[in-house]
Amino acid sequence: MEKIDARGLSCPKPVVKTKKALEEYDEVEVLVDNEVAAQNVKKLGIKMGGNVTMVKEKEELYKLVITDFKKTNQQSRKGDKDKVVFIKSNLLGEGDEELGDILIRGFINTLLDIEPIPAKVIFMNAGVKLPCNNEEVIKSLKKLEDKGVAVLACGTCLDYYGLKDELKVGNISNMYEIVDSLNKGEVLEI
Repeated sequence: MEKIDARGLSCPKPVVKTKKALEEYDEVEVLVDNEVAAQNVKKLGIKMGGNVTMVKEKEELYKLVITDFKKTNQQSRKGDKDKVVFIKSNLLGEGDEELGDILIRGFINTLLDIEPIPAKVIFMNAGVKLPCNNEEVIKSLKKLEDKGVAVLACGTCLDYYGLKDELKVGNISNMYEIVDSLNKGEVLEI
């Protein structure tokens, strides 16, 4: 079993170190010193096909063990790229704010009607305000989640705007997961 001490490392380094270890070893143990890092490592382990056990050892110390990892689960369907919508603002376009708000609400609502629907909708920078405090957008995003769409909000951005406890739909993500999704997907940037 490979052991990784990722205590004191900033996002996304614990996830990156874990991913590299999973590419070489079938079992990995990871130590992290905060819950966000623990959750991010757990998500990665599950996404890559492993069984993940997470134990809070003591205050600010988490141990995660990833076992039964199947390297064949690393690759998504060959030749198929997931559609990823990357939203980096709480407004669509430049110019009048009221119009930008109307347009972004309409855009996200329209995602429900297109085929194929995206695999992921990722919010970054001021875009993270939408799944936190825009009720119309939140309703549309919940419907997208019901259809299997992953809704991800940048944790660093949520922290910056003081919105981490305000997220009403989707999951808190990290830079590694966001970049990996953009790298592997067919991206529509808004």
